[in-house]
This record gives sequence, C-alpha cells and structure tokens, in this order.
Amino acid sequence: MIQDPTEPPQAPADSVTEPGSATGALRDIPASLQVSGDLDPDTAAVEDEEDGALPDIADDSGEPVPEGPLAIGRAAIEHAVKHAPTSPGVYRMLNAASDVLYVGKAKNVKKRLSSYARPTGHVMRIARMIAATVVVEIISTSTETEALLLEANLIKQLRPRFNVLLRDDKSFPYILISGDHWAPQILKHRGAQSRPGRYFGPFASVGAVNRTITALQRAFLVRSCTDSFFESRTRPCLLYQIRRCSGPCTGEIDFPGYTELVKEAKDFLSGRSRAVKQLLAGEMEKASNDLAFERAALYRDRLAALSAIQSQQGINPRTVEEADVFAIHQEGGYSCVEVFFFRTGQNWGNRAYFPRAEKSFTPEEVLSSFLAQFYDDKPPPKMVLLSHAIEDADVLASALTIKAGFKVEVLTPQRGEKKELVAHALTNAREALGRKLADTATQTRLLEGMVTTLGLPDIPKRIEVYDNSHIQGTNAVGAMIVAGPDGFIKNQYRKFNIKSEGLTPGDDYAMMKEVLQRRFKRLLTPPAEGEVAKPKDDDVPLWPDLVIIDGGRGQLNAVQEIFENLDLKRVTLMAVAKGPDRDAGRETLFMPGREAIKLEPRDPVLYFIQRLRDEAHRFVIGSHRTLRKKDIREAGLQEIPGIGPTRKRALLHHFGTLKEIERASVGDLGKVPGISAESARKIFDFFHAQPASR
Repeated sequence: MIQDPTEPPQAPADSVTEPGSATGALRDIPASLQVSGDLDPDTAAVEDEEDGALPDIADDSGEPVPEGPLAIGRAAIEHAVKHAPTSPGVYRMLNAASDVLYVGKAKNVKKRLSSYARPTGHVMRIARMIAATVVVEIISTSTETEALLLEANLIKQLRPRFNVLLRDDKSFPYILISGDHWAPQILKHRGAQSRPGRYFGPFASVGAVNRTITALQRAFLVRSCTDSFFESRTRPCLLYQIRRCSGPCTGEIDFPGYTELVKEAKDFLSGRSRAVKQLLAGEMEKASNDLAFERAALYRDRLAALSAIQSQQGINPRTVEEADVFAIHQEGGYSCVEVFFFRTGQNWGNRAYFPRAEKSFTPEEVLSSFLAQFYDDKPPPKMVLLSHAIEDADVLASALTIKAGFKVEVLTPQRGEKKELVAHALTNAREALGRKLADTATQTRLLEGMVTTLGLPDIPKRIEVYDNSHIQGTNAVGAMIVAGPDGFIKNQYRKFNIKSEGLTPGDDYAMMKEVLQRRFKRLLTPPAEGEVAKPKDDDVPLWPDLVIIDGGRGQLNAVQEIFENLDLKRVTLMAVAKGPDRDAGRETLFMPGREAIKLEPRDPVLYFIQRLRDEAHRFVIGSHRTLRKKDIREAGLQEIPGIGPTRKRALLHHFGTLKEIERASVGDLGKVPGISAESARKIFDFFHAQPASR
C-alpha cells in the first residue's frame, strides 16, 4: 500500500484483528507470504551437512534519518496506536511495497507501539525502520506466550529485514531402533517420528549419528540393513564377517539372544551406560575364566567400542541429565550461537549458528529471538541453559512447557556444573566465530583475486557452476552448485533431470541448453497471480554474478547463444577447459570476447576455480548414479502392463529384489500395498506364464 506523503498513512481494514489464538491468527497470513517450494518441480535440493555461513551485515552509514521520512513513519505508527489493543499481540511493520520490515510481540501492544511513535531517542536501526514504515498490522493473542510462539513463526516465514534471523535451520537427526520387526534395526532418522520404535536424540549432525551408529554396531551387533534386504538373505552379509552384526537374518543368533543385544543398546542410549559396561566386563571375565578366549575377545572389542563412543562425546555432565546449552559471542559485528545437546547424561554433539542481526543488537536480544525461532519446530528438553540472561525468560519457559507437555526451565547458571557447561559452550562459540572470520577473510581474498584476474565488475556474491552427466545419453542429468563469499551454499544446489524429446543421446550442448533455459526462464518470468512467492533472502541473491560451465570455447559459444536468446546481459560467463591429458593445473579459461586465459599452475585463483568445477562434477556424478541405480532396480519390471512407477517401487520396497518378486506367489503379491488381486495375477503371469517374453 503506497500512501500520499502529505496525508497520514491509512491502515488497511484488516490491520487490527480481534483477539484470538495464535494458531487461528496464522490462517490470516496471505498465501503470497508463505514459503515457496523449489525452483522447478523437476529439480531437487541436495541434502548435506554444512557449517553455517556468516551473514551479510547491513551497511549502516550512521547518517541521521531525514525528518520527513521519520515523520511519515511516526504518523503511520500513531494511527495504529489509536486502534491497538492493550492486550498481548504481535505487530508487523510494512513498507510502501508491502514488504514486512519487522515482526514484534508485546504484552501491551498499544504501549509498545507508542514507544516507536516518540520523536527522539531511537538507535539508528530503529530510526531507519520507523522511516520506512507506512502500515502497521496487528494480531491480538490471548496470552503473551501465544504472542511469542506466533512471533517466532512469522519471523521464520516472512524473514523481515530488521529482525534477528535464524539461518540454516534444518531438522536434527536422531537414532532410531525400530519396533515394527522381530529383529529391530538401528538407523539414522530425520523428520516426522511416525515409524514405531525408540528415538534417541537430537544429534548435532549426521556425521555424529553415523559415527555413533558404527560404534554401536561394533558394541551391540545390531543390524542396520533394511527389512527387505534382511528378508532376502540366505547367508550372512559382510557386516557379520567383520563383526558389526550378529546375523539374525540367517539364524546365526537366536531370538532371545538378539533381543538381549537390542535391550543393551537401548539401555546404553538411555543413559545406563555404566550398567551396560559393567555387564560386558563381567561377561568378558567369565569367558576368560572358562578359557573361552575368543568369546572374551568379542566382549573386549564391544567394551572398546563403547569407550570410543564416550571418548568422541567429549565432556559428559555428572548432574545434568537432559539440557540444551546456548552460548553467544559477538565479534566484528557478527554473532555466533553455540548449541550443545545433552541427553541421558551424554553429550550428543554441538553446532554453531551465525544468525543474521544488525550490529546494534545486544547479545541478550540476539539470543532471545534466536531461541524462539530455534524451538519453533523442535522438541525442547527439560532444561535450557543460557550464557546471557534474557528479558522474557519466563515467557519462553512457559511457551516451551506448553509445547513439550512437561515443565521446561530456562536458566542462566551462576555456579556449579551448569555454569561450567555454559562456559565450555561460550569458549566454543568464541573459537567457532574466530575460525569463520578467518575462513571468510580467505574466501574474500580469493574472490578479490578473481575480480583482478578475470576483470569482473565487482566481487561476485553468487557463483553458479553447471555440469551434466550421462552414459551414452542414458539417465542424463544436469546439476548446478552455488558458491559465495562464505563458501559453498549447499542448500541452493539443484539437479535437473534431462527430459527433452528428440534429444540426440550424448548431445552435451543440448543438455546444457535445457538446464540453463529451465534455470533462467524461472527467474525471468514473474510469479503468476496467486502463485506462492518465496521471501527474499538478502544473504543468498537469486541472480548469479558469474556462471561457470565445464567445457571449452564451443561450449561457451553455445551458452552465450542461449543467454542472448533469453536477453541475459547482467551475468558474466566463463568456461573451464581441462588441460592436456586432463591434467589439473593446466586448465584454460574462456570468456566472451576475450583471448583464452592461462594461469600459473600454483595460482590460488586457478585452484579456487578448480575447486568450484570439481564440486559441480562431484554433485552431478552423485545425482547421475542415484538416477541410474533407480533405473537399474526398476528395469526388470518395465514390461509388465498396467504396473506403473508407484507400484514398481512398492513391490521393490516390499520384496527387496527382483528375484524375490519373481519367486512370490499370487497371494504374497496381493499383500503389497496398492497391488490388487488382478494386478497380482498379471505380475505372476508375467514371470511364470510368459517366460520367453522377457
């Protein structure tokens, strides 16, 4: 909504909402403000663990805000104050383009908005926010706790410019010991906890989960294979041979024995590690006394595996059973929040976050906003320990208690072991931010070197590298990786399944043409009316400054023609051709309208470009292998009439292998979800009545 500067801004009719629950208020958010999906329905984002990246810091020149814009913003806020409730609620400040500038909560909305309307006394960040405001929208809530929950949800959805923003907000992995099979499986799990079994976590990273599962396999010999693989075994697999599985699939261990192993694993993950180790030590001593040295050696190896898990966990508290520890450190205008997870008295990892926040935010303000967003979609523990006391700790504790269903304490410890845990987290936060600042400085120097070497107009904030992969034209796939001032931006990676009709097998030019057209047509085409648009993230620009492709002059010319057809003039192009005998360090760089560029083999800029090219190659090869593996698995079912991709996947998931499907009876086939009696008969006839047709 754009107001006449000479008139007081008018709030829209729905700017003040009657009191209601936070959940009901969420339904009033326009669809256009919700988070969108992927760039293209045919693309998919990579799932990979990555460190947080340092956010961009807004350039605050410190110059005073002109009185004119400030007066306009104050007028808009004063108009909202007249209609604001004195009860709890959430308010949103919008600019002339209807972009949300700030989302805040208050116990008394009228009183909070009145503080913005005063003529002086604001820090520069607040003054600029007021000057840009033309409309204030208010959502009333029943309690301050509901306001806190709604504020966190809106900040994560709308990503307002003047709020503290939690970035890289992926769900945490868990360890699952399944409960839907007579021989439970141990595996890592991320997402909804809908499968029956015991979940242990959260863990800080997938790497921590993988290391723990590997050690647990050595210690308790619990299987990690899928149910379909388990059912299809006729002899023990390699994991049994290397003593990482007890072999329940082929009866190498009986049901009571395997059940006892699973119970020991659950006991260890539940915090009863001392009792488990004492039990194993007793069994080892007993086997040794009986001169069963091979069995004693097995118990010795299991004890060593348990010790390895606990040594990897580092610090383990003595009196704190379940807690999340948060410590914040600020330096150079950046903030780092280090999070440690303690469950069942064990340290299950730590992770550093780098939230986006203006320099003027205090550590307490950053930490308070960070916590509300952090627990928006995560289960809280019984205790939250903080390095800095936050203003609304009681409200946060009340909100987490409602969310968890049990009492949650939010504390800033001053002494004892809890204080030691916070101090340890604070040391890690300081070191993590120091490392990130050093890495960012190195990355900045490399990008500055690219500007000088390649004659770029400015330091690129987004570099996109493209590559494609196929085998004689089959399973063709293209890929895009993204890099910026903080390194690789893995949540921006995309893959493109090549599907153009009439494409000549192995035509790399045509494949690259399809990938680039799909990528940039999406950017060039404005969202259709009613289409959900993704909120802009200032940290990751949508448009690349530099596009790199794997190839020589011919590939560059083909891509340049594509860009000319799309009328793309704002993107710099470069092709990287491999050296003689594909020798790294002897690459040739090609750019439109310039002679070929040869850099010295030890040039840091050339090494940086090689890293970008090799990362794109790694990602596209992995995507191609996944596609080819899926195609190979389904190849034996392609010719069955009436059996589409969904039923093929259901059959393979149920039976595990094509051989087991071929052996199945009509009755067994009919037990597969989605397979009717008629379809089961068709499948059976295909394998048994028409053997010559395959």
